[in-house]
Amino acid sequence: MTAQNLRASRLGLALALLAAALLRFWALSQGIGFNPGPDEPEIMDRAVRMMKTADFNPRFYDYPGLYMYVETAVSTARFMTGAMQGRWSSLAQAPVDEFYLWSRATTAILGTLTVWVVYRAGMRWNGQTALLAAVLIAVMPLHVRESHYVLTDVPMTFVVMTTLLLSLRAHERATLGAFAVAGAAAGLAGALKYNGVLAGIMPLIACVMTPGLRTSRVTTALAVIAAMSAAFLAAAPYTLLDLPTFLNQFARLSSEYHKTPSIPGPIWLVYLKHLRGALDWPGSLMVIGGFAVALGNVYRGPDRLKWVLALTFPVLYFRFISQQAIVYARYLLPLVPFLSILAAAFVVAAVAWMRRANTRASVRDAATLALTVIAIVPPAYASINYDAGAAKAWTQRLAYDWIHRQLPAGSTIRLEGSLTPRLPPAYHPTYAKQLRFDPPGYYESHDVQYLVASSQCYGQYLDNRAAYPVEYDDYMRLFNDYEEVARFSPSPDHPGPELRILKVKRP
Repeated sequence: MTAQNLRASRLGLALALLAAALLRFWALSQGIGFNPGPDEPEIMDRAVRMMKTADFNPRFYDYPGLYMYVETAVSTARFMTGAMQGRWSSLAQAPVDEFYLWSRATTAILGTLTVWVVYRAGMRWNGQTALLAAVLIAVMPLHVRESHYVLTDVPMTFVVMTTLLLSLRAHERATLGAFAVAGAAAGLAGALKYNGVLAGIMPLIACVMTPGLRTSRVTTALAVIAAMSAAFLAAAPYTLLDLPTFLNQFARLSSEYHKTPSIPGPIWLVYLKHLRGALDWPGSLMVIGGFAVALGNVYRGPDRLKWVLALTFPVLYFRFISQQAIVYARYLLPLVPFLSILAAAFVVAAVAWMRRANTRASVRDAATLALTVIAIVPPAYASINYDAGAAKAWTQRLAYDWIHRQLPAGSTIRLEGSLTPRLPPAYHPTYAKQLRFDPPGYYESHDVQYLVASSQCYGQYLDNRAAYPVEYDDYMRLFNDYEEVARFSPSPDHPGPELRILKVKRP
């Protein structure tokens, strides 16, 4: 790459990082205090507890401990900063909600840094592939959305891509130490989320495919496995220190993932639809083309390793998650950077083919621009739309504010569904899957004073009475029996479900 091209590539990277940061920090505070993301409290409650008690046993092993420890450190820094600003004079005065924004910012930073790691890994292909792949991951809506939450998927994706980069670097250096460092990175990926240990396949493949190793392949492979195990246990020590609890919870978690899926159709097809939604059709077709380019380069060589790694990890990981009964789009995140590299490689290969075919420069330039635009614009548009929507005052926010203004602390409130506001314990909230399942006399016997009904639950029944006559009657009875004191309907300025607040009448 010439000096001029290198400067242009670095400028492009800087712009990609800026775009990535803007998309990930925009609307970062959405839902804090009243509607956190699914599973965010599992990490935040434990991180703040560790800070307040110095008891670093998470006693929760749905996730390994590493990201909880990271957020404990971030929460400590947040508390010290707040104390210096006079916000509180003791740990007891600092509620968990005060720590969400800094913790989410940590995820957003790691999501942004992933763009840089993708670029560094992509440079093993060429500068054009590196830059286009970095831009693609910068605007990818699935990655943008999940970078707003205190969850393990974005940090794990960052470390998985770091493992790819270090595996390629180990292949170049062919030293035992370089392979051990790559193995340690895979161990940290596993300490963030268990399926991150699949990243360990990358340094092991690199070990097998690297000529001229300075030590034997067996010794190098053992060093990778030892470093991976040591890094995992160092980052999640209570996996071993509290072994019985870990094993019991791990067995329980594994059994949940092997239950009969609750969704219709094959899981792999559901995940493919999620990927198509994230990439849009043009990006999806480019990824398919990237797989074809990769297979061709694996067959022909030389320099096969980077192509083998770009193919093997996503295929292995996709098969792994497709065997699990619990399905979330965010589980696909570790695949997204690899797919970005493959899509970028296809675009570069298509341009190179046109050059070899002696296509006119003007036609080639127009085709290059068109391919780049149709790869970038649809996901960028989707990401901007997501952030713009998240930045609005949702109906949950309106209902939460109304409750705080109108209802005294100590009120007993029952809410349904997952899209209602989460209330502090001072309001004695309880939550139901659907209010219609509550038996007659339940509210009176449990001293429930207010109900919050959500169209997430009742909407489909009220919209289609003929298909759901029993459910329709249940909800209409609920709405007729109890006094409606507030209603928050969605609008372009206030998205979200319709929420009705009902007052339980007393005899």
